[in-house]
Amino acid sequence: MNKAASIIIALGLVLGIGILLVGNSRNNAGLGLDQAGQNVEVRDGFQYITIGAKGGYYPKVSTAKAGIPTKLIIKTNGTYDCSAALVIRSIGFQKVLSQTGEEVIDVGTPVAGTPLRGTCSMGMYNFLINFD
Repeated sequence: MNKAASIIIALGLVLGIGILLVGNSRNNAGLGLDQAGQNVEVRDGFQYITIGAKGGYYPKVSTAKAGIPTKLIIKTNGTYDCSAALVIRSIGFQKVLSQTGEEVIDVGTPVAGTPLRGTCSMGMYNFLINFD
């Protein structure tokens, strides 16, 4: 491989990684989600799991407690992409979310070892919640 090709490949890798990092922080912007994935909270006898929807779903993987009545909060903020069309097959949920706001979804009382999977209507974006 010649020197010019090596430089082009290296530059492509650096730019690609930069775009991925900037994209993730931009997708969480305005959604009130921290980078550490602290998106599960128990209060007043319910477990609340918050997922951001904009350019995908964030965090992509969450872990929550089984055996507690659970509500899923999907936050949008200027969401005009496919992630606004949410499908959760296991609970029969399918809806086009408002472009900005919150959708509260009652997911019942999860069973340990039975994950909850959400996806956009096209299957491009998804999230997974594991229950322990």
